[in-house]
Amino acid sequence: MSSAADVTQLREIFGAKILQTVEFRDENTVIVELGSLHDVLAKCRNDLGYAMVLDISSVDHFGDDPRFEIVYEIASLDDSRHLRVKAKVSEDEPVASATDLWAGADWHEREVWDMMGIAFSGHPNLKRILMWEGYPFFPLRKDFPLAGRPSDMPDVAFSGVAPLEGGPFVTSAGAEDTVRREPRARVIE
Repeated sequence: MSSAADVTQLREIFGAKILQTVEFRDENTVIVELGSLHDVLAKCRNDLGYAMVLDISSVDHFGDDPRFEIVYEIASLDDSRHLRVKAKVSEDEPVASATDLWAGADWHEREVWDMMGIAFSGHPNLKRILMWEGYPFFPLRKDFPLAGRPSDMPDVAFSGVAPLEGGPFVTSAGAEDTVRREPRARVIE
């Protein structure tokens, strides 16, 4: 069986809840209604043999409605079949957690929550994983300024320029050739 055959089977089972299917360079994508996302993922996990969740990510389509898109990359245990499942998500609209299907979804969903602000209903421990608790912003949203935003960060971090000059991973730009530019060519005293 192939992922293309799985897409055909999903279309037969879910009908109009599958909004679109895309095949590009032998990769298959299924775009579903948000309300059917968990059911489609459960079907893939329980009946079609997609035993691994490789990644869960999100896309910010700033200015569009719905604004976000959630993307699941799933695969069979022998890694012979891959499938991408997507759903559009409005701002402040929760997504049903997939942690009951794949334990590995836990950290991926926490990262999506932390960086984009997409909440997952039914998640066992939905709290920040990269930013500190209480941080009021979501850094991967397109409306987040590149220079960052001021915050009441405790004195456990700094926001200045990191001191790199003379560090062990800094190249020597003025060296005469590429070998002498390498950090490992420098003699540290």
